[in-house]
Amino acid sequence: MSKNTNITVIGAGHGGKAMAAHLALMGRRVTLYNRTYSHIEIIVQRGGIDLESYEGGPRGFGELALATSDIELAIKDADIIMVVVPSSAHADIARMVAEHLKDGQLVILHPGRTCGAIEFDSVLRQSNCQAKIILAEAETFIYASRSDGPAQARIFRIKEAVPMAALPSIRTNDVLEAIKPIYPQFINGVNVLHTSLNNMGAIFHPALTLLNAGRIESTHGDFQFYINGVTPSVARVLEVLDRERVTVASAIGIRARTALEWLAMAYNVTGEDLNEAIHNQPGYYGIKAPNTLNHRYIFEDIPMSLVPIASLGQYYGVSVNGMNSIIRLGCIIHRTDYWRRGRTVDKLGIKDLSISELTEYVTTGERELSKF
Repeated sequence: MSKNTNITVIGAGHGGKAMAAHLALMGRRVTLYNRTYSHIEIIVQRGGIDLESYEGGPRGFGELALATSDIELAIKDADIIMVVVPSSAHADIARMVAEHLKDGQLVILHPGRTCGAIEFDSVLRQSNCQAKIILAEAETFIYASRSDGPAQARIFRIKEAVPMAALPSIRTNDVLEAIKPIYPQFINGVNVLHTSLNNMGAIFHPALTLLNAGRIESTHGDFQFYINGVTPSVARVLEVLDRERVTVASAIGIRARTALEWLAMAYNVTGEDLNEAIHNQPGYYGIKAPNTLNHRYIFEDIPMSLVPIASLGQYYGVSVNGMNSIIRLGCIIHRTDYWRRGRTVDKLGIKDLSISELTEYVTTGERELSKF
């Protein structure tokens, strides 16, 4: 990758702003896209984003080449397209870019959550996208970040190792080589089934939010989400959900990382149990809880992360009672049906594929069109 590589970041939430600013500070030519212009109006006026960070981390004014709400303009000259939006918007983004993508462009979902790349690929095919792109997804978001204002972002920590996989996985090394100059932290994630089922957001976010519902509503999130929100009892619930996830992965032939293994890989922290390991993670200190239950940790992570794992579990005969209880709580609190809205095996078309067919698809990209 040369300094002249054009990078487009889709999404101007806390993650998109942090990534765009950091890439700009690394000397890259960056375009920032957001569907709603008012959300980037001050960024347009200032020409960039102020980035604050942890001690030793990136900081300064990240000057952008362009900030726009025109999707065609945003990706027209892009070599790499970083999709940094809630995973509930992945299908919409795929439909928006389908007619504008060009051969050779690299599209990366940050992160895919569970089956994000599979959904994105399916929508592109249904939209008759002819461009020969490379599609990939990160297992988790590389930054722990927050927004400090309309043109300000803050990075609490940058993960030390983040698995990434291309769809098909035979292109993963091409993706890693392309982004190595800017993100050497990304490592080979095997394939998108591995990155999907190693989605720790599915385990940490919904349960931790719902089990702290009273505290969030009474304090408007005025407490440290991980440090104060994770107690021994809450951690035991997270451990049950984690065991169910690992068992679902095993049912389709995948050896998923446990939450403890993931914390050691991503943050180089350990502990006797999940409660201790979380409190040993310095990057979690200072991260406040959501100030409302109307938050992506529920409306995104339940349908796009937890539901597809539970759906796979139910289809392959794995007990997912813990997951079902969290999904049900989310449905009650939000007065909606996250099973209907979520990425189920039926919606993704996975149900029609045998395990060997599914493995072939994520490895080579070959899949019968009738299965979409």
